Amino acid sequence: MQDEIRLSTSKKQELIDITGKINAIIKKSKIRSGICNVFTAHATAAIIINESYDPNICLDLLDALNKLVPAGIWRHDRIDGNADAHIKSAILGPSETIPIKNGKLQLGQWQSIMMAELDGPRSNRKIIVTIIGDED
Repeated sequence: MQDEIRLSTSKKQELIDITGKINAIIKKSKIRSGICNVFTAHATAAIIINESYDPNICLDLLDALNKLVPAGIWRHDRIDGNADAHIKSAILGPSETIPIKNGKLQLGQWQSIMMAELDGPRSNRKIIVTIIGDED
């Protein structure tokens, strides 16, 4: 089964928890055991798994990325000024795959699935959710 999530973002950089939206897709799929792949179809966004309970960890992650990959010093910046977003997205990656057991994502207690916006604000970000498995 495959479904899509569409998101609009409001900041230049932000992490958006999409776990609830993915859980709703899994419930609709009726898959009890299998895997869930979450993929963003954008070159300046990423999918990550991290803690969302403390919003400071999200800010810390963005701060760390900004220190590792500063803006405004790359060849691609001469085209549209967002080379750092492309590099950060490549480092984080466009997808995550999570096991499903008893119809639930097998995330750890503090883990959430997030879309990392790295070149916002943007409207209509597309996330493709693919679920493969058995209904048991």
